[in-house]
Amino acid sequence: MAETKPSEKFLKGTMILTVASFVVKIIGSLNWIFVSRILGGEGIGIYQYAFPVYFFAMTVSQAGVPVAISIITAERVALHDIYGAKRVFRISMLLMLFTGIFFSVLTYFSAQWLIDWQFIRDPRAYMAVVALSPTIFFVTFLASSRGYLQGWQRMTPTAVSQIVEQIFRVITMIVLADLLLPWGLDYAAAGASLGALAGAVTGLIVLVYFHIKLNRDIERTYGADLKPSPESAKEPTTSIIKRIFKLALPVSAASIMLPVVSNLDLMIVPQRLEVAGYSVRQATELFGYLTGMAVPLVNLATILTASLAVSIVPAISEARALKDTARIFRQTAAAVRISNFVCFPAFVIVFFLATPIASLIYNAPGAGPAVMISAVSIILLGLHQVSTGVLQGLGHTTIPMVNMILAAAAKVALNWTLTAMPALGIMGAAWATAADMGVAAFINLYFIWKYIGYKMELGQLFKTICAAGVMALVVKFFYDFTMAQWQIEIISTFGAIGAGCVVYVATLALIGGLLEEDMARIPMIGRFGIKIFRKLGIFKS
Repeated sequence: MAETKPSEKFLKGTMILTVASFVVKIIGSLNWIFVSRILGGEGIGIYQYAFPVYFFAMTVSQAGVPVAISIITAERVALHDIYGAKRVFRISMLLMLFTGIFFSVLTYFSAQWLIDWQFIRDPRAYMAVVALSPTIFFVTFLASSRGYLQGWQRMTPTAVSQIVEQIFRVITMIVLADLLLPWGLDYAAAGASLGALAGAVTGLIVLVYFHIKLNRDIERTYGADLKPSPESAKEPTTSIIKRIFKLALPVSAASIMLPVVSNLDLMIVPQRLEVAGYSVRQATELFGYLTGMAVPLVNLATILTASLAVSIVPAISEARALKDTARIFRQTAAAVRISNFVCFPAFVIVFFLATPIASLIYNAPGAGPAVMISAVSIILLGLHQVSTGVLQGLGHTTIPMVNMILAAAAKVALNWTLTAMPALGIMGAAWATAADMGVAAFINLYFIWKYIGYKMELGQLFKTICAAGVMALVVKFFYDFTMAQWQIEIISTFGAIGAGCVVYVATLALIGGLLEEDMARIPMIGRFGIKIFRKLGIFKS
């Protein structure tokens, strides 16, 4: 098993997961084009009645166990306690067996009850809920297997399984929705729901292959360490289960906070928009601009930091197990620098090109104001994701959960106040979302400072802001000039993005904000970038 430098492991994993996330999102976007054409708005509505029930049951059934497995596995591997790592995985899979069966059966038998009690308004969604129920069983195993492999800092299995899962999910959704459409929209929606099951099963098969491969590598590399250490042999199963739940439950609670906050937005934002003077139809349209258009753009811009948050958990856990505080500090600093390096230019692009981006992607220039203010969330969400990963790696999984609750309370208060102001309207809700991310991120950073002494490098941050400022000028000038000359929005928009990114990287390198050692850590593109900058004389040969 080839060794990789500790400082490079989580960056390599980040790149792998980022590429996979982009591929998965592209396939998913294409999928909805075809499925929407088959099912139509009404059929999609039936499917969407069922999916939140499945998503909630899936989230609760996993209970944050994958993150816990990743943390504990990384610790055991760092100490060469391979038997202990495998034992933790076996125990966690047994837990997932019970929770998977329980929530699959619960979802199956509660489908009619949810309809009878009007939680699901359309009875035709019954078959879709039933079709989704067995998927929960397989997804729990899928998530736990990924957590174990991530604990070994192997991100390729997660990436490959995600892509295979998405491909089979999409194919099954399209084929079964089309085949069952003559039977009625309820059957067609149920057929589309079975796509999740096909994806989960095929994704699990892929992971079985990677588990076999990992076991071969373990025997080759750690053959002498496969016998249990005295500590692992004596450790009771109940102690392991207790540790898993101690780490997992806060993660699960934090995951549940996301749909809770979304539901609070649903209750508050449209109502407060009406107070600001908008009609019901206008409020609904503006709410759609924020949640259906601006928020997805923010999530797209933070794919890399989301991947970074996943890969840094086992990296920090490994360093903590070895009591290597210097490595923890370096990895944390690198993660924050990468987050700022990526998120600041993304902010500039979305903020200054908000209306043309909304026009090109959604054909909705009216979404421009919501998109523009939501751009602030990109920087803050990136910091929140990375800082959460660091704290989880340090074993403090409760802190991000508590911080999310505090941030959600701040968001509710700001939503209630700002959205009702006629001068702000939906922009007030966008500011509240940014504040939500900011509060959680900065409290996370405070606790990181408290535990490892890390403070954000203000000099590096200042250089990044300066480079982003120069980029903003270039983006604005290029867009305005080319639009005045040619009046072709797609050329002006993408040309401004390309020119801005080139100027951003060049400016950052010239003012010393982009260091050669940082670029050397980035897999694949790092060495290529170093060669270019050496030819330009920015880096010394």
